[in-house]
Amino acid sequence: MTYFKQGQGLAVSIARIILGVIFFAHGWQKFFTFGMDGVKANFEMMGAPVPGVSAWLAALAELIGGGLLIVGLAVPVVSVILIVDMIGAIFIAHIDAGFWASDGGYELVLGLIAGLLAVGFAKQGVLAVDTHLLKAVSADKAPGKVGADS
Repeated sequence: MTYFKQGQGLAVSIARIILGVIFFAHGWQKFFTFGMDGVKANFEMMGAPVPGVSAWLAALAELIGGGLLIVGLAVPVVSVILIVDMIGAIFIAHIDAGFWASDGGYELVLGLIAGLLAVGFAKQGVLAVDTHLLKAVSADKAPGKVGADS
């Protein structure tokens, strides 16, 4: 393997872990800092659809999704779920404030979506559970492999 390819895998892993920490922290904040009653009230104030359900879905997606990104498990699926979560955040919480994050706008949320797109559909490298699971599945399906049921 070339140094360039090793560097790509490391870069994707670092980006994935950073995104995971950001999402995990936001999910943690919803559950343990604000509390779900506070999150629901905030979602109600912002006009989120079915605020009780929306609050729980966002909190779970961010906490569990962030954790899965950190370890590199189900990264494409998790990325899509978190992208949907962030699109909701844009239209429910940020769109009226304009673009700039300093004004409460959607700038940061767009950056998170870009990161999720880049990381979610790239090879994950050696620091991801997905990489090792895919290798194991590929080895099991290799032509000529004699299985226990043969």
